[in-house]
Amino acid sequence: MLEILKISPKGIKTIPKIEENCWINAIQPTEDEIGKLRKIIDIPDEILASLKDIDEVPTVEEYPSYSFIIIRTPYNHPKSDLTYVTNPLGIFLHDRFVLTICYEKNDVVDKLKTTPFNFKKSQFVLRLLLKSSRIFLTYLKEIHKKMIACEEQLEVSQKNKVVMMFLELQKSLVYFDTSLKSNYILVEKLLKNKRLLKHKENTMFMDSIVEETKQGIQMTEVYSNILSNTLDAFASIISNNLNIVMKTLTSLTLIFNIPILISSIYGMNVDLPYERFPYAFSFIMSFSLIMSIIAVYIFVRKRYF
Repeated sequence: MLEILKISPKGIKTIPKIEENCWINAIQPTEDEIGKLRKIIDIPDEILASLKDIDEVPTVEEYPSYSFIIIRTPYNHPKSDLTYVTNPLGIFLHDRFVLTICYEKNDVVDKLKTTPFNFKKSQFVLRLLLKSSRIFLTYLKEIHKKMIACEEQLEVSQKNKVVMMFLELQKSLVYFDTSLKSNYILVEKLLKNKRLLKHKENTMFMDSIVEETKQGIQMTEVYSNILSNTLDAFASIISNNLNIVMKTLTSLTLIFNIPILISSIYGMNVDLPYERFPYAFSFIMSFSLIMSIIAVYIFVRKRYF
């Protein structure tokens, strides 16, 4: 999808052609749309390749006619195997316009499109970073709620499905942690740009970005530790339950082996004591029962049950 947007405090509207200080937004662009973009701006193949790489790290590069920036943005994909993921978003700061390209759907771009603001190219990247940080925090809170729900399910059920839910959340937190830290490194680079920070409003944006990115990193680390400890505790519970079951089965096997052993001895084709005694069967069965009861008593005293 390729769209050209004109942004002002009064609202955001779609325009038919490129104007001064407009925003060109390309989401999941086709080859034909990329061809159209290349007619207005020189985009090297390596840039497009980096934007297609879901693991691409944030960066800042200067080209003759524009500045190119990559940031990591969160995305909520409920129909996917992994609900919360991150995607690279490419930003081209041209003298006449701003171009953004993302080869996946992008929640940050969708949110920014619904927020009218005073368009300034120098602030555009900062707005995207700030919006990205806030969406990261929103999704982290959602992940925390899901963690609590999974813990409640874990108390009543120990099925593999619950464990897989935990692992999915843990994987999302790893992506979030990597992306937030990478974005923070990018922010530190931008903080060294004196021209960018000469405006007081930009400085305020940067302060908010730094604060919320740090908060996101801390929340991610805390939730990751909680998840790891929960999974470790779950593994310990499973191991402990298995030990209890094995100990119980072993005890029962030993108890049942007593009458089996006695019956095996008296089943041999040799002369045996009391074989002609009229009450031999009752005596042997009673003796087996008494020995089994004694074994049960010993196991109970030893707390094997």
